Amino acid sequence: MSEAAVILCPGQGAQIVGMGRAWSERSVAARKVFAEADEILADALGAPLSRLCFEGPVERLNQTDVSQPAIFVTSIACLRAIEGEVGAAIAAGAGLSLGEYTALHLAGVFSFADALRLVAKRGRFMQDAAEASRGSMVALIGADESQALAVCERAAGGRVLVAANFNAPGQIVLSGDADACGDAIAAAAHLGLRATPLTVAGAFHSDLMRSAADRMREALAEVEMASPRFPVVSNVTARPHEAAAASIRDLLVAQITSPVRWSQSCEWLGANASGRYHELAPGKVLMGLMRRINREIKVVNHDQPDS
Repeated sequence: MSEAAVILCPGQGAQIVGMGRAWSERSVAARKVFAEADEILADALGAPLSRLCFEGPVERLNQTDVSQPAIFVTSIACLRAIEGEVGAAIAAGAGLSLGEYTALHLAGVFSFADALRLVAKRGRFMQDAAEASRGSMVALIGADESQALAVCERAAGGRVLVAANFNAPGQIVLSGDADACGDAIAAAAHLGLRATPLTVAGAFHSDLMRSAADRMREALAEVEMASPRFPVVSNVTARPHEAAAASIRDLLVAQITSPVRWSQSCEWLGANASGRYHELAPGKVLMGLMRRINREIKVVNHDQPDS
């Protein structure tokens, strides 16, 4: 019997032109996933999703309404291609922001078609919210949560500025009003911290995404959900989702405006989920973060078939 698996699902930012192509060429199962996605989304993105993944252009792939479904489909295609290696027993799963939908689909909460449509809507809603506001994000290097909150308090000046991503010890991302994010860089320096502006479409996981969260609540209400077959850790609570569909919906709505507690989520997995850890395509971000969170956990990365 193969060792149980713990699945880690990437989020927005992992996209790259060519993602999933090697898996599609290597695996019939992966190729079928892309074909099904192209059929479900049809011309909603202006071009087949598979073409955008494999060929770009990069400017379109990087737009939120494309990158989110593109990453979701690439991750599922990768999983279908490696099911023989992973085995039937998945002990637990987690996904970074968007990746939480991937993990929930793998746990049987919603179908592939429903999950893809939800993710496509989420990407569009978040892009609309970003275009309607003037937001940005800043990475703090070497800060803990209390220091990050101190930077926010010093720089906010009545504007939106929050700690949005707890990626790993010493890696926290702030999100909010663009001018407040600029002031956060100076505030961080005053406190002896390094801060770097990020190239992003908007202030994700802040209250500037409120309109996206409201629209997502309506979209989620239309989708039938089942209880997870295995624990899937919520980004909001850093604890597994409950079985009730209403609770899952509420947390997925809250996730859009709440901090992503990825570091704490991985700590929960390390303490409660035994098995071999697998990071699905695309990218190697989560493997790198895990090295900073818990060096004892070795993550097998599947960005490419031979990796």
